[in-house]
Amino acid sequence: MTDQEPLDVAKLQRRLAEFAAARDWQQYHTPKNLVAALSVEASELVEIFQWLTPEESARVMADSDTARRVTDEVADVLSYLLQLCEVLDVDPLAALDAKIERNEKRFPPS
Repeated sequence: MTDQEPLDVAKLQRRLAEFAAARDWQQYHTPKNLVAALSVEASELVEIFQWLTPEESARVMADSDTARRVTDEVADVLSYLLQLCEVLDVDPLAALDAKIERNEKRFPPS
């Protein structure tokens, strides 16, 4: 993929599916396994921030090594979430849109 091609969720999901298929990994991509992997990757992201003060956490991207770790873990979390959505036939953007709409009704502005 070139830097000039626009990224979208469907393209990224296809790339992830093709990556897994080329390695015969689909057999392991059950909802249970994907949720477990998602949890592990989210925990690895939490670990980066675990003992930081609020001020330190706000500056985490200022250090290039830490910024790379954060970016990698965000990518891992998103990767497993998109793969889970693919396996379960959930449109992640539609799910988010519907959830925001419900929250807007549940929590009106004051």
